[in-house]
Amino acid sequence: MSESAFEAEAGENTAPAVPPSEPEPECEPAAPAPLDLPRTPTGNAEVDARLARLADADHLPTDGHVAVYEDVHQGLRDALSALDARPGPPAPPPSHQHRS
Repeated sequence: MSESAFEAEAGENTAPAVPPSEPEPECEPAAPAPLDLPRTPTGNAEVDARLARLADADHLPTDGHVAVYEDVHQGLRDALSALDARPGPPAPPPSHQHRS
C-alpha cells in the first residue's frame, strides 16, 4: 500500500478537521469607580457625616453598595427621629384664663 493510499484511507475514517474554537472571553466586572457626585454640606454634623459615608460605595463592587446605603439610610432616619425627641422651646403661658 502506498503512503498516499494510507493517508486517503485514514482520512475516510476520521471526522473532518474542525478548527478549535477560540474560548469566549470571560466577562470581568468593571472595577469600582468613584461617581464624584458633589455633596453639599447641610450644616448638621451628624447628617453630613452620614452623607460623607456614601463615598465608601465608590470603592466597593456593586454588591457592596446595599450595605452602605442601608447604613446611611438608618443613620438619617435616626437623625430625624432625634429631632422629634428633642424638647422644643417651652410653650407660651396662656394669655387669658377663661372663667365662666
